[in-house]
Amino acid sequence: MPAGRPLPKRVSLTAIAVRLVAYLLAAWGTLTALVADVAPWAAGAVVVLAVYTTLPLLAFLRWRGWPFYPGRMFRLLVVRPFWYVQLLLPVVSAAGLAGLLIGAPFGGAIAAGQALSTAVLAISAAVLVVGYLGAGRLTVRRVDTEVPGLGPEFDGLRIVQLSDLHVGPHTSRRFLERVVETTRSLDPDLIAVTGDLIDDRAEDVASYARALGGLAAPLGVYMIPGNHDVYAGWDAVERALHAARLGTILVNDVRLIDRGTSTIALLGTGDPAAGARGTTRAAPDVDRALGKVPDGAVVIAFAHNPALWPSLATRGVALTLSGHTHWGQFALPRLGWSLASPFLEHAMGAHQSEDALLYISPGTGYWGIPFRLGALPEVTLVTLHRGETASARVHPSSRARRVGWRRHLQNASAR
Repeated sequence: MPAGRPLPKRVSLTAIAVRLVAYLLAAWGTLTALVADVAPWAAGAVVVLAVYTTLPLLAFLRWRGWPFYPGRMFRLLVVRPFWYVQLLLPVVSAAGLAGLLIGAPFGGAIAAGQALSTAVLAISAAVLVVGYLGAGRLTVRRVDTEVPGLGPEFDGLRIVQLSDLHVGPHTSRRFLERVVETTRSLDPDLIAVTGDLIDDRAEDVASYARALGGLAAPLGVYMIPGNHDVYAGWDAVERALHAARLGTILVNDVRLIDRGTSTIALLGTGDPAAGARGTTRAAPDVDRALGKVPDGAVVIAFAHNPALWPSLATRGVALTLSGHTHWGQFALPRLGWSLASPFLEHAMGAHQSEDALLYISPGTGYWGIPFRLGALPEVTLVTLHRGETASARVHPSSRARRVGWRRHLQNASAR
């Protein structure tokens, strides 16, 4: 480190805890003051809500995770309200505080605070409702690629990409049935699930297997780890995936597909969440994987995190399919902007670097709360074509078919 540059200060856990407590007291205290004269029970209701949505946070921090397996009802009735409240709390309380300050000089602090916080709450709730509906609006997007060096035997090869499903016991079974049926209707040659198969626990693989175990394609189903699969404990997740026989798991590994004199190498990477190269088995090791690729093969890579694309592109990988970003679950596609864009060089859509292509899926599921606005859940159909130069044509998305109630009941009875 250059002389004279001060060392970055570390914030202690105690300081973080003090700031968190101060924020919660200020936010909930503001809301309690604003509703005190609305009804005799209003202030008590705010206190109950504060306790109900704060205790899970304290428990999670205390045990650094849940000390038990969080089932469907716990995630729906405890975890989900926690997320909604924690998203709304800062904006609504800040609006209330602003109203108090604005109205104080005119003798109407409480009235102004109530009016402003109510308006912000109404607007925020409307946005959340629209986002909730968007999370269930499954779409299909077709991506036509031209790949230099692709053999004529593989011209027209169809790959369905699913990504960021985040399946757990709380995930809508009907939505997952639509994902399966939509995938089948696209008649893919192979299926790639590009990471974040499950939500946050290795036990979630059971829910994944029940819902998506029927996926199949002539050239196979391929899965790679995402950061949430790593957080859940990749070794345990991988064992459960193998036991369920859901497809081929690629971690810094390659599978070759031969047709005539042409070869495609399907390469699956590890994920940066597992650490730097060589630190864990699930950490990305591009060189190791590419060492298994024979000369002349066209390489199609599945890499959950698009941050791996530059190293893949410079090593001759023709096409990389990624996810991870969710497009921030809030995007303005026509402007090429998403909530993830300020934080990532490649955050959404298709990218090209010389003869290398990248497509970043917005994901098929969601994380946190069911919310998608401008970044609808997607089943992606990627079709490979021969071409002298690399290019990707991304078509507008279309609405996926809905599974009828009769088919839904038949599938449920079959299970």
